[in-house]
Amino acid sequence: MIPAGKREAVLSVLDENGIDYALSDETSGRRYTGVVSFPLPTNAVEPILDQLREETGIDRDAYTVVLDAETVVSERYDQLEKEWTEGEEGERIARDELITRAADLAPDWVPFLVMTAISAVVATSGLLLDSAAVVVGSMVIAPLIGPAMATSVGSVVDDRDLFVRGIKLQAAGALLAVASAAAFAGLLRFGNIVPLGTNEVLAIGEVRERLSPGVPSLVVALAAGIAGALSLSSGVSSALVGVMIAAALVPPTAVVGIGVAWGRPGAVVGSAVLVAVNFLSINLVALAVFWYQGYQPEQWFRVGEARQDTIKRIGALAVTVLILSSVLAGATYASTQRAAFADDARAETESLLAGEPSLSLIDFEVEHGAAFPFRSPERVVVTVGYPPGEEPPALAERLAERIDSIGGGPFGLSSGENVAVAVRYTAVETAGGDDSSTAQALREGGMSGSQSTAATIVSSTPSTFSPSATLM
Repeated sequence: MIPAGKREAVLSVLDENGIDYALSDETSGRRYTGVVSFPLPTNAVEPILDQLREETGIDRDAYTVVLDAETVVSERYDQLEKEWTEGEEGERIARDELITRAADLAPDWVPFLVMTAISAVVATSGLLLDSAAVVVGSMVIAPLIGPAMATSVGSVVDDRDLFVRGIKLQAAGALLAVASAAAFAGLLRFGNIVPLGTNEVLAIGEVRERLSPGVPSLVVALAAGIAGALSLSSGVSSALVGVMIAAALVPPTAVVGIGVAWGRPGAVVGSAVLVAVNFLSINLVALAVFWYQGYQPEQWFRVGEARQDTIKRIGALAVTVLILSSVLAGATYASTQRAAFADDARAETESLLAGEPSLSLIDFEVEHGAAFPFRSPERVVVTVGYPPGEEPPALAERLAERIDSIGGGPFGLSSGENVAVAVRYTAVETAGGDDSSTAQALREGGMSGSQSTAATIVSSTPSTFSPSATLM
């Protein structure tokens, strides 16, 4: 809408840039003398609006409405689009559009807090039910993409209100998610709805995989932040990207709440570190992407200060993420070492049982401590099958000696640190084959219905136990 006295200046800018327009007189008697409409390629919106502001003095006291056109059928427009997109790396929406979209994605307090609490409760239910589908459902309803994008956009365009709003929403959302998950998990525990012990809860598949996160978990957050920034700046839907961002934040936050409810906050330190790293990483990469795309404040005299603040924030976030990522890197290394120890210990167990044809390996498990990030092995539990009516030989001490001989230990443990070894015996009745073939089948594939030899567990005897096996 053209204010009085600005018509010639506005039309002159459009003519200089070869932009077609349609002009209508405004006869309402108000402060506007006309309405001008003109089609622009996406990349041209911001520079043309800036030029109109600089050369005509039109500012926010006038009405400027940017609309998305589904299709423009015009050879002249095609030529205009070619001129504005030539040499450009990709389309990006105008600064004003970006600010508006970021503000729209950052919801009001009440719906944001309610949806955050609901998503945390749903995620907690999915984790305790060991249901990946329910956990995914919690990600869909989590409103977490908006605050992160609002913080980054507010920083690069020097919109302090938008920046502070995004920071407050993120901080409140993280605290509320943990509190909601802890309260709901506590209700399930003390209401005897989920009558599981701490170790049993932490052993649930969906929970266990988030107790000791590694570097790959960080990649999810980095990718989510980049995707979120690109989807926002390109004007495409951010709904699916929001699910990806929630995937990096909601489940580990719920795991922290579960650990608090079951009185083991130390066991979920890894998840807490992952939540912090993911929050910071999403903000870091989104801020870097917007800065790289060239977004800056509207007023030229604020560009330098905004750029300095953005660089400082990127540097501070990068250093913090790097420090926390070193913890995840340590956890990743520890995970590979635990896997190597488990393979070596299982090989020693199978080697020992190879000398006992009547025995079979039914199950093998290595239990680890809860200390993050270097969760060292604490106990090796072996379940051995033996023929009914025979007395199984004592294997715990012999197996402990073999495990003790594993060179160097997985974490370089000193001779004073021990791994316990427990052997459990189960009587196995065979049919359709001799005992030796059954033992061999069980050693190779466990209790599998695909084996031609049938094996039935008929009874079990108490386990023999070696107090410790020292890792040299």
